[in-house]
Amino acid sequence: MRKRETLAQITERIDTYERFFAGFGFDCPLPKHLKRTINSGFPRYNLMVDAHFMAEMCAGILVAVTDFDRFDGALVLDSAEEGELCRGMGGQEFRTKEGEIVLRDEKDIVCVLCQGADEKTRVGEDTRNVLFYAYGIPGVEGNHLRDGLTIAAEAMRDFGVGAIQGVEMIDN
Repeated sequence: MRKRETLAQITERIDTYERFFAGFGFDCPLPKHLKRTINSGFPRYNLMVDAHFMAEMCAGILVAVTDFDRFDGALVLDSAEEGELCRGMGGQEFRTKEGEIVLRDEKDIVCVLCQGADEKTRVGEDTRNVLFYAYGIPGVEGNHLRDGLTIAAEAMRDFGVGAIQGVEMIDN
């Protein structure tokens, strides 16, 4: 990050996500992540998930980490129809609400913004190509998304093996 963020600025963005999620009737995970990080420090799982949490907490944005090789074809940002299904992490079943923001590959919904990512693209021991992504929402400027995604990419590069293919912003 180019400039030092204060906890108040990060909390303000997290509150913006929380209000956005509440508009769809869901709880945002970011406030719990922030509270846990303040009280206990960054959790440690594996490099990919740790980089994801660092990006969220340092930039105050919601970030997903996925196994890029598990997507089936091109990705499309879309609005869901009422009742579409997505198999979430741990076998959870997500049923979409009309107008919910979803990310799809050519076969399935791979993430429902306010409900979570799918099991199919979950990172694991065999993951070789990682994709971090973040959704822009009203009230969160694009530079914060870029900063957060850059933090995740640089952590993977600096502490893992590999290279950054790019940090891109896509408007839909």
